[in-house]
Amino acid sequence: MAVSYKDLGLANSKEMFAKAVEGGYAIPAYNFNNLEQMQAILQACVETKSPVILQVSSGARNYANATLLRNMARGAVEYVKELGCEIPVVLHLDHGDTFELCKDCIDNGFSSVMIDGSHHSYEENVALTTKVVEYAHANGVTVEGELGVLAGVEDDVVAEESTYTRPEEVEDFVKRTGVDSLAISIGTSHGAHKFTPEQCTKNEDGVLVPPPLKFDILEEIEKRIPGFPIVLHGSSSVPMDQVEIINANGGDLKAAVGIPEEQLRKAAASAVCKINIDSDGRLAMTAAIRKTMAEKPGEFDPRKYLGPARDSLKELYKHKNENVLGSAGKA
Repeated sequence: MAVSYKDLGLANSKEMFAKAVEGGYAIPAYNFNNLEQMQAILQACVETKSPVILQVSSGARNYANATLLRNMARGAVEYVKELGCEIPVVLHLDHGDTFELCKDCIDNGFSSVMIDGSHHSYEENVALTTKVVEYAHANGVTVEGELGVLAGVEDDVVAEESTYTRPEEVEDFVKRTGVDSLAISIGTSHGAHKFTPEQCTKNEDGVLVPPPLKFDILEEIEKRIPGFPIVLHGSSSVPMDQVEIINANGGDLKAAVGIPEEQLRKAAASAVCKINIDSDGRLAMTAAIRKTMAEKPGEFDPRKYLGPARDSLKELYKHKNENVLGSAGKA
């Protein structure tokens, strides 16, 4: 039997995006797979009074179970009340690639879905996205589409090379599909290894610096669909302090590089109203777990290493809300 997101106390992203576009900030869209990640996300967003989008990929849904996830989302709404600030919470499908998957998520209480038809031809993408939009809107659910392809690896999403979004396509795509937001490709990338060393330069500290984002493409898109909500995927910054902790405690993350935070701050001040961050959270949790395991090799209680990992993740996301996305105080 279908469950509406409204019965779970969730919000959809329509009003949230309108406020973000007008206010010049971006909503954090944080991926989660388990309890500790959800706790960290909600604690960080309540403490910074930020709206939040809880993202679930197809892989995460398979890992955690659809029924459990639905009830975790219900629990999330109750948890933020308990923490003392009723911030709006969206449950969003990240990189849905079929109508059937999007429909199943909508029927299981998701308040927002992404249909990623970017691997299809343009016309096939339009047709698939339109079909999802029609079903979603009939249930009050918002839809994110995508034009352009991001390189990198994220769960089941794999692409060798980026294909920048073509600004001349966005008007037609938005008009014909009826999507509520649009993910674009301007140089972000999935995973912790977003660029090869050959694509980067090095600063005076020897840290790899990636090529800048294509703000000219973003500006042209804004001109063609003014005020329309834009989304950036693959926007983790890959903090070097976390990478160093991982490598110092048995890890092997060579040449990891992300998107500089100052570029994300610039994007968040534009029509970009949703920024997806996943890899940074994975790095923060892994760094804390590896450190605990190295310092206390006899530890076998999961709470003793997952607890510090949760705390580290919370602090990272508070920083993102306050200093990168500008979403703090906007709930």
